Amino acid sequence: MLPTSRAGTMVYGLAAIDSSGRIPDRTVIRALGRGPGTRLHIREGLGVIVVGLDRQGVFTVTGQGHLHLPGTVRHWCGLATGDRVLLAANPADDLLVVHPPAALDAMVVAVHADLLGGGQA
Repeated sequence: MLPTSRAGTMVYGLAAIDSSGRIPDRTVIRALGRGPGTRLHIREGLGVIVVGLDRQGVFTVTGQGHLHLPGTVRHWCGLATGDRVLLAANPADDLLVVHPPAALDAMVVAVHADLLGGGQA
């Protein structure tokens, strides 16, 4: 059974990736206390992109306060210009996870299968 109330402090955003790889959702970045120039570590895991604070990181928050995913990072998860991604931040853990459409599809299909008793939608 799915919960009917929120148990955590997650902050969510939904945005489309622009042609430069920027994700123009500042709400989630601000919730983590990250400002322009903040250095980040970005990695892929289980089909999602994990973004963490790293004082020596190669990646940074843009001058406008956006998350920028370089081409190689977008390639990891098959992201293209215009793809909408779910940003899920947990300020308590200082962690941001970017969920590409393929990862969202997998989660939704799994929940629907559970709801339908393993049948097809």
